[in-house]
Amino acid sequence: MGLESHLHGDNLIVSSVNTVVNWARKNSVWPCTFGLACCALEMMATMMPHYDMARFGAEVFRPSPRQSDLLIVAGTVTMKMAPQVKRVYDQMAEPKWVIAMGACACAGGQFRSYAVLQGVDKIIPVDIYVPGCPPRMETLLASLMTLQEKIKTERVDMRQDSSELSA
Repeated sequence: MGLESHLHGDNLIVSSVNTVVNWARKNSVWPCTFGLACCALEMMATMMPHYDMARFGAEVFRPSPRQSDLLIVAGTVTMKMAPQVKRVYDQMAEPKWVIAMGACACAGGQFRSYAVLQGVDKIIPVDIYVPGCPPRMETLLASLMTLQEKIKTERVDMRQDSSELSA
């Protein structure tokens, strides 16, 4: 007894382009496989059957940034690794979103040293911050749902290209 039982004959749905595009985007988020430290284990555990991130439309973790639209930066970003994080972000196609997962990715965590980047937002724009050390799997799922709500309210024609931001 789904929607199909009420559909008979030719039907017509009227909606705006923003609604249709955002509905498709929010229900098919493809995260990039990119773990830096211990938070990556929590990110991987979120994909396991107990939490099952696929229920929310983020089923396919892509190994290539060119096929991804969500970068989950999980763990400590060192100064040596920061250019690679920026490069992966730059290689992703528009539209793209970023989740900073864990205290280290959000603000450097317990590492107040010259070798650790004090927040990944120093090099790339972050949409959602997931605090905690380590953050729970439920928190990552909640951040994904928050991101989906953000995608749902975006205007397709008003989205600013990140290459325009850096210029």
